[in-house]
Amino acid sequence: MAIFHSMNQVTIYTILTSALLIGFGTGRNPLRAAWVFVRNLATRPRYLLLFASLLGILFLNKFELTLEKAMKPQPDFTPYIFSFEGRFVENFQQLFHAEWLTPFLAFFYIVVFQSVLVASLGIYMFRDRSGRQFKATCYAVMINYLVAIPFYLFLPVKEVWAYDPNVHFYMLEAFPAFESMYRGLSGLDNCFPSLHTSISVTMALLAARSGNRRWAWFAGINAAIIIFTIFYMGIHWLTDMLGGLGLAVFSVALAYRLADLSSIRKPLPTVQG
Repeated sequence: MAIFHSMNQVTIYTILTSALLIGFGTGRNPLRAAWVFVRNLATRPRYLLLFASLLGILFLNKFELTLEKAMKPQPDFTPYIFSFEGRFVENFQQLFHAEWLTPFLAFFYIVVFQSVLVASLGIYMFRDRSGRQFKATCYAVMINYLVAIPFYLFLPVKEVWAYDPNVHFYMLEAFPAFESMYRGLSGLDNCFPSLHTSISVTMALLAARSGNRRWAWFAGINAAIIIFTIFYMGIHWLTDMLGGLGLAVFSVALAYRLADLSSIRKPLPTVQG
């Protein structure tokens, strides 16, 4: 069953889901949290610089696709991955595929994945007076991308369905125009490490240390669903997932060190929930 027909629809779903998650994580009106977020960025130049740097790194990820096209073709490492893993993803799909499950997982992969990142920034800005969680989140996401991009440029690995004809790309059942509308955000050979794994697990690890139990539970469940989805949809190899897990642990550990080094003397004005 198709649930996505355009990127405008994806954008609307993302905005609404982010608002719901911010309300869930703060226990307050998401508009109030949004106001606190904007106010703190406007009055704290160092926070604005950090947030702008995060946006810059996300833009750099899109530029990577352009740079990749201009580069000399790199060796394809997919056969090595396949020779090591064999039919793991094919067997996974045969075991779990169900028509009713596909749209649910597609919604998490496309919408909830990015909404959790947006909501995490809003929740931590609203609830954490020290600003440590907000800073750690920004740093962790930037580290994830800065480490992953060189792999995408110089160690290309194709998505499983694009290499193994026995694996199906079930995303097309929920988003028929995925290849023409969404593919520009994610290269076909940008597999190792899996950023969907690393970012979702990063958000879960950060949430686990935030002191916000309800948000920690949701972020953890979201990460588990995302990891399940990358195999179910025939997108990532097991090796990609393991690389993503390692990248997440490394990013969070380094992010907290950087957040502590760059601690701001004055706490953020915020609202306690």
